[in-house]
Amino acid sequence: MKKLITGGTIATATDVFEADILIEDEKIVRIGVNLSVPDAEVIDATGKYVFPGGVDPHTHLDMPFNNTVTDDDWETGTIAAAFGGTTTILDFCLTSGEKTLADAVKKWHGKAEGKAVIDYGFHLMVTELNDETLAQLPAIFEEEGITSLKIFLAYAKEFQATDRTLFQAFKVGKETGAVVMVHCENGSVIDELVEEAKALGHTEPIYHALTRPPELEGEATKRAIELAHIAGAKLYVVHVTCKEAVDEIIRAREKGYEVYGETCPPYLTLDQTALEKPNFEGAKYVWSPPLRPKDHQQPLWNALKAKQLQTIGSDQCSFNFNGKKQLGKDDFSKIPNGGPFIEDRFSVLYSEGVHKGRITINEFVESISTNAAKIFGLFPQKGTIAIGSDADIVIFDPNVEREISAETHHMNVDYSAFEGMKVMGEPVSVLSRGKYVIKDKQFVGQLGSGKYLKRSVNSDPLKKVSETVISK
Repeated sequence: MKKLITGGTIATATDVFEADILIEDEKIVRIGVNLSVPDAEVIDATGKYVFPGGVDPHTHLDMPFNNTVTDDDWETGTIAAAFGGTTTILDFCLTSGEKTLADAVKKWHGKAEGKAVIDYGFHLMVTELNDETLAQLPAIFEEEGITSLKIFLAYAKEFQATDRTLFQAFKVGKETGAVVMVHCENGSVIDELVEEAKALGHTEPIYHALTRPPELEGEATKRAIELAHIAGAKLYVVHVTCKEAVDEIIRAREKGYEVYGETCPPYLTLDQTALEKPNFEGAKYVWSPPLRPKDHQQPLWNALKAKQLQTIGSDQCSFNFNGKKQLGKDDFSKIPNGGPFIEDRFSVLYSEGVHKGRITINEFVESISTNAAKIFGLFPQKGTIAIGSDADIVIFDPNVEREISAETHHMNVDYSAFEGMKVMGEPVSVLSRGKYVIKDKQFVGQLGSGKYLKRSVNSDPLKKVSETVISK
């Protein structure tokens, strides 16, 4: 059935204007003023913003880690994402322990199929590139439409790749146009610092942060930047947390290197003191890289405003406090790393960014949706409101003040990292390809309705283009 969204204020990365949107066959087919379509369902968006659906470039759903598994799977995770205004996610497909890369991708398809309620794609994580795995990559790129590789420089015991593997990944990126994503921390040195801390009897959650200092994130970021430059490849630095890493990205971009940076809502709003909460409550805030001292927040906001950081990922990786985070009760290094953010990414950035005047509404849309769609080969299908784009729409009320709480969120986890935070604005209704997933703040979607997205390589991801066409 046709849908006609009327009365709202449309906001994209380039424009803000009042107009109506006609949706038919999953696509936006007209944008204009006072459209009249007698056979369409009318959705009144008066007094509300109409945003393109959020594109979250960084999630970990149903992911094994540290002898446990994240508590949000593809059902609860994508439902929570939709409640939060996100209509597309890119999840990390782990390859550890699988016989072939194709086996790993097949496994990830199995996790999502029949559960995802929004559209999705995969990044491919690799720990080693040898003749065998390198030979498998072309088929994965072509058949699966995966155009991004993930390399860890952290987690020495689980995922950490060598510098040689990292450089090989960049060479693949140069040859194919794939984006190489890097978790930038020096995992080997971190392990040494962890062992030193434990030898001195330090077991509390705060030592998770103290053994992963920002200098080691900065060092690894610079290393990844220089290796990418030598190879002539694109680099995307995930979850940037600190001034040291931001400064390296800015210097590289000023020299003309093709480097992109992502940060996440907790690094913009929370700080290291959260890990000092008594009664082991600090374990709720253990993720990697860790929260930093508060004075690192402003450099992140500055870089976002200056477009030196381009995207906001959630880094959704939820572990219940009871039963899972408590695995590290007597040893901080055994606390599962990760937190629940997928539902709050959109609203926290709007409230702390747009409402508080730190970024404009266009910069909000860029960082929450458009830039990720461009960098990862989904634009203009995703990431904007334009004729021919998928009808992924968020109707957002900017005038509602609410309090974030685990009692009201939809993630399958027993705490909120933002517990008690007051935010302005909330998604009211969310459409994925023209169909309601959330309607008047109620879930009305269908399990398995999310579609797998094969992606293309974008040779000039952030080239400015006119996004909106007004119909007369």
